[in-house]
Amino acid sequence: MSLLPILRFPDPRLKKIATRVERVDETMRRLARDMAETMYEAPGIGLAATQVDVHKRLIVIDASETRDQLLTLINPEILALDGLQVCEEGCLSVPGIYDKVGRAEHVVVRYLDLDEQEQTVEAWGLLAVCLQHEIDHLEGRVFVEHLSQLKQVRIKNKLAKQAKITA
Repeated sequence: MSLLPILRFPDPRLKKIATRVERVDETMRRLARDMAETMYEAPGIGLAATQVDVHKRLIVIDASETRDQLLTLINPEILALDGLQVCEEGCLSVPGIYDKVGRAEHVVVRYLDLDEQEQTVEAWGLLAVCLQHEIDHLEGRVFVEHLSQLKQVRIKNKLAKQAKITA
């Protein structure tokens, strides 16, 4: 397994819409393992393939306190959304930036697992937020796009300044 480089906002590759996974083969399983290792190391609670510059519909999530409940979702589809919650979100592609975003408080998502079996997950709270956040990545959206234009400009400027300091 190996750590993968994570794209940083506003990299235009984060805007690409991911395509469906046609076959769950060993390449896809290896990518899922590498993504999980990268997510845990970062540390984060979710990572979409788009964030590692692979534009396939694959996400990994572990929103558990114990970091031992890894979910790997291939071709995830939101079947139902209801309620509203506002939570502070962050993102591995937008390091050091956190802001409040409104999301559904309850979601139902259908996906394929690593054995290509169809599964459904019903989630509330943090897991529901994480599922919506990562599926947004597959659609070419980063959480900051849920914020005002002014906040987006400030975030881009702050990240540009950080990049100059570390360069």
